[in-house]
Formats: sequence, C-alpha cells, structure tokens
Amino acid sequence: MELWFSEMHTPHVKLSIQVTRQLCCVQSKYQRVEVFESPEFGRFLTLDGFMMLSEKDEFIYHEMITHVPMAVHPQAENILVIGAGDGGAMRELSKYTQIKKIDVVEIDSEVVRLCKEFLPSTSCGFDDLRVNIFYEDGLKFVRSHENEYDIIIVDSTDPFGPGEGLFSMEFYGNCFRALRDDGILINQHESPFYEKDAQIVRRVHKRIVQSFETSRVYQAHIPTYPSGHWLFGFASKRLHPLRDLNAKKWNALGIKTQYYNTNLHKGAFYLPSYVENMLLDGEVDV
Repeated sequence: MELWFSEMHTPHVKLSIQVTRQLCCVQSKYQRVEVFESPEFGRFLTLDGFMMLSEKDEFIYHEMITHVPMAVHPQAENILVIGAGDGGAMRELSKYTQIKKIDVVEIDSEVVRLCKEFLPSTSCGFDDLRVNIFYEDGLKFVRSHENEYDIIIVDSTDPFGPGEGLFSMEFYGNCFRALRDDGILINQHESPFYEKDAQIVRRVHKRIVQSFETSRVYQAHIPTYPSGHWLFGFASKRLHPLRDLNAKKWNALGIKTQYYNTNLHKGAFYLPSYVENMLLDGEVDV
C-alpha cells in the first residue's frame, strides 16, 4: 500500500509526496507536529498539516533568509531569530565568526525537541554556543527590547495559529525599536502566485512599508512551498539591499553555500512584473 502526504495549496491544487513512514506525530500545546520520511525529499516537517521544510530543499530557504542580510550588514554581531524551531537559520548564521549572540525565540518547545531528534541536518544549528533559546511568544519578546539587534530574522509559520501575531503592525513597530540605527528586518513573505496567498503578501508589505524607510522584497524558488515561488521581505532604517551590498567583502569570507551567492543576491530583488504591481497596489494607501 502506498502512503502519501498531501497539502492543499488552494481548493483546487494540492501537493502530494509519497512517504515511506511517519516518524512522529505529536499534538503540542500550539499545533500538531509531524515528521515524515520520503523517497524524493528525505525527511520533512509539517505543522498542522502544512509543509515547513524538507531535507532536500530547506537549504534554499535558510540560505536566503540569512545570507542576504549578512551580506549587506557583514559586521552584524547581535542577531534575533523569531521562530526557526528547526535550527536551519542558526546553522547558516553559525558560519559567521564575528557574530557574538544569536537569540532564538520559539513559542513551541516540542518543535525544537522533535527536530533535534529527527532532523539533525538542520537542528545542528542549536549546537552553536552563541545560541540562546527563549520559549515564548515572539510578539511579546520584542516589546521589551530596544536598540539591541543588528538583524532580526522572522522565520515564522504562516499568518494564522501561533504565527499570526508576527504579521501585525504592532509587531513590525516593535521590531523597528528593537533594531539598531542600521538594523535589518528579514521576514518570510509568503507566495505571490495564488490569490489567497497574494492577499497576505499585499497586507504584510503594506504594514512593513509603514514602519521602515527602506522596504524591498526578494524571491527564491522553493519546490515544496505553494507554487514554488516564494518571497522574503528586507526592511531597514538605513541600509539598502543592493546599494549597500558588499559582495567583495562577503565573498572574501569563504562561506560555502548551495543556493545563495552575491550575483543571485542582486537578481533576487528584480521581481516579475505581476509581483511588482501587486506590491505597488499594497502601497497605494501608505
């Protein structure tokens, strides 16, 4: 008998992956956490039935959410990561010797526990001694911090359930205050392709534009995410993702990546016309 995991991307489209076995299924205080094993994508993590990462393509997401801001702010020392219970963002950040502190705020300790048990390729990021884990609500955490972080990475789930507050105006305003004068905010920005997801893209972009002087969007191709076309947000009080990119300095670090490079960094900010128009529509009332 064949076993398949299926995720509905729209009422008319679904992603199905053949699985060999389910490694775990735990109902935490916040969500259902599952890890499956598959012939094509290796092990993959789902939360409430939604794909979070797979071993085969997670490097794309984690490299693009971390190395883009680090190449613009290469002297960043204090980093805040909100979400990231799988550890992949910390794995990439651990490649930078100049970083002094990586604070991680994850609301669900079960996600971290199960990733450490079943997904060592990403959870190895927690082994870095500079990582400090706080099991609490990211929205509440940033309220009590001001002028502290060089980079804030919001590696959140989708904007419902435990991650809903991480897409609010209050949250982005608190991130603004928690960042230093040259600080950078990075967030996963959803997919622009399907209409329901596109509505989230417009709403999130509008809220960030209202909080930050510089707000740009960049893209990556992630096969297991809805439509495969995924967006990230880059916001800063002062730095620009292209004008302040120091490609020579970043390349001199000798960091090994599978997806990110400084040429791709530049190209990722050149968006398809339909996405540019969508983002402009979100800025109309700003």
